[in-house]
Amino acid sequence: MFPPELVALTRHDMVRALPPALFEQILTQHLYRYLDFTTKLELLVVNKTVLAIANGGVDLHLPDEMVFDAYKIYCDEAYHALFSADLIRQVHARTGLPPQLDERPYFLTQLRRLQESVEPQLRALVELLFVVCSETLISATLAEVPDDPRVDTAVRRSIRDHAADERRHHAYFAAFLKFLWYEMDSGQRRAMARLLPDLLLAFLRPDLPAIRCELAGYGFNRDQIEQILAEVYDDGTVNAYARDTSRQTMRYFAAVGVLEDQAACNRFAELGLLEEGR
Repeated sequence: MFPPELVALTRHDMVRALPPALFEQILTQHLYRYLDFTTKLELLVVNKTVLAIANGGVDLHLPDEMVFDAYKIYCDEAYHALFSADLIRQVHARTGLPPQLDERPYFLTQLRRLQESVEPQLRALVELLFVVCSETLISATLAEVPDDPRVDTAVRRSIRDHAADERRHHAYFAAFLKFLWYEMDSGQRRAMARLLPDLLLAFLRPDLPAIRCELAGYGFNRDQIEQILAEVYDDGTVNAYARDTSRQTMRYFAAVGVLEDQAACNRFAELGLLEEGR
């Protein structure tokens, strides 16, 4: 159902030693999480922002064509949510394996936590920048799954269509960042620059509590679970993944001057998001 190379848990010897049926369950549950993540991201966050852009709810001086394009993106993202929800139903019907999904996605919990950490008047900016992050990060899933013959044809086709749309959305939000950043005042830029590293990781960090629950369901005891998590999601591996995935986004941040704020630069470095030599 999903390439094991893109499922971090499958790198661990104890996980690879599971019976084939359980190993396949891990891949299927990962597919469920990916599809559910897509559905909730598009509906609960991205389309909320895109709708505000289209309806003039974002106080920026945007070109008319950019405002009109927001309507198109809204339709794209709604369709991504629809086909992701539909694929979950299809996979469940085919495999008989029920999806194990959190009602509230991890990324949304982290986003709300970061919004609550700033003054109320800055919280809308935090969400706008979270969408910029989510739409400009380069996902290995979107890049690799469409050409993998091991993956179900319907899944490959849907993710290929999603990837084509996201390339356009990527370009849109890279341009949107410039308008947003340059229309902020100096205090807003300073506050947001220092929060951006944590916003990136809100999107990219693994949901360890959910993974613990999943591993317990496969029969691992507490010590085994903690060993697997420590060895699969060590800081070096997590930071390397975040750096690779956010490389282009970091270029956009640098271009608008985010890294000119020393405190922001220090925070990016502390979280392992800067390339060596910066």
